[in-house]
Amino acid sequence: MQLVIVDTGCANISSVYFAFKRLGVDASISRDAKVIKAADKVLLPGVGTAHNAMAKLQQVELIDTLQSLQQPLLGICLGMQMLTRHSMEGDVACLNLIPSEVLPMQSAGLRLPHMGWNTLHSISDHPLMRGFSVTDYVYFVHSFAVAPGRHSLALCHYGSDFAAVIGKDNVVGAQFHPERSGKTGARLLQNFLEWQL
Repeated sequence: MQLVIVDTGCANISSVYFAFKRLGVDASISRDAKVIKAADKVLLPGVGTAHNAMAKLQQVELIDTLQSLQQPLLGICLGMQMLTRHSMEGDVACLNLIPSEVLPMQSAGLRLPHMGWNTLHSISDHPLMRGFSVTDYVYFVHSFAVAPGRHSLALCHYGSDFAAVIGKDNVVGAQFHPERSGKTGARLLQNFLEWQL
């Protein structure tokens, strides 16, 4: 199976690569549109701000490529936020693959960024969420979040609910860092590898 990690130039690419390596998959890291289009599965990582990340994708001319993919695509952390229509972080248009909005977190006075371990709830029966339960902990670092909506596959609560996992058609995203979430994070990546459209 050919898995390509989109080279967004962000800092967590090597840890994502090694997370898949632990699962027995040797991913390619590429910003070549032909390589990405030919992949069986595509992973879009991201850390930093939506504005900078979208500008980088524009720079390397990958926006149309990502929007046209038919194979499974997984965005993680900021990569998930980039799958949405729009982010208020820098007021930027995103890839518009999942019709939802990235908003500042309503943390009810809790410290931001939301950083550390938290649980999920309202977990859907989507193949990406197979084996997940409300007692599983995953690792987050973010101050903006996708508002809960009909494309939410799991929610998390930090002051208020936000979408921790989203999905539509061939596109899915996780707000938490699977590469830093131990066995639970590995399960999400394994589920993505096994996901058949």
